[in-house]
Amino acid sequence: MEEAIRNRIILILSILTAIFFIGTVGSCGTARKQKIARDKEMITRLGLEEKTTELEKKVASLVQEVEVEKAAHGATNKALLEEQLAAQATKEELHKVTKLKEALEEDLKDALVKGKPSKLKK
Repeated sequence: MEEAIRNRIILILSILTAIFFIGTVGSCGTARKQKIARDKEMITRLGLEEKTTELEKKVASLVQEVEVEKAAHGATNKALLEEQLAAQATKEELHKVTKLKEALEEDLKDALVKGKPSKLKK
């Protein structure tokens, strides 16, 4: 009778050991899958961080380039304004010279008209 109880205990312990062994193997498989997933996520994060760093550098260089272009644009606008002022001054001077020319032509015509009779009188 004692032998039967001992055999039953051994059988129960063997079944429990098999169940625990299967559970342990299953747990190891799950842990392996989780480790692989974690490694993939880490690789993805590192890749994204590298891309983010590259993009931040690119944005910084583009911002710097925009600042340089703004400065150049401001200088160009200033030069354009100076050129426009010079052109306006030249136009005003041309207008004055044209008026003076017209006045001189009128004076010349008047002098020629007045001068012709005096030549005939001599």
